[in-house]
Amino acid sequence: MFKQFLQASALQFVQIDSCRLGSVNKNLAVLLMACKFQVPVCPHAGGVGLCELVQHLILFDYISVSTSLHNRMCEYVDHLHEHFKSPVVIQDACYMPPKDPGYSTEMLEESVSRYQYPQGEAWQGHTQF
Repeated sequence: MFKQFLQASALQFVQIDSCRLGSVNKNLAVLLMACKFQVPVCPHAGGVGLCELVQHLILFDYISVSTSLHNRMCEYVDHLHEHFKSPVVIQDACYMPPKDPGYSTEMLEESVSRYQYPQGEAWQGHTQF
């Protein structure tokens, strides 16, 4: 739907959600379309692991698409990073490039076991539906 909204000049900014778009390629296509229509992009980083996902997209946007920080920003949430093998790093209010290869979404086995529904320790004592 981004394509239709951008063609209709119906967006003031694009807020991509890297999990909902489903793939890196789809996220990159939206970044490129937004650039074509001169609409700023603000990746959505709220929720579980989205900061880890969007760090790659904002770096790609900066290096290969916008080549500027003008009208560029990214959300940041300061929780859940302790559950990832390669958590996002913020320095001086800026996302730092990841040092490990991959998409930075691999979770620690201990966290997966603890919060797996309904067997995980975190769910013990809660009413199951």
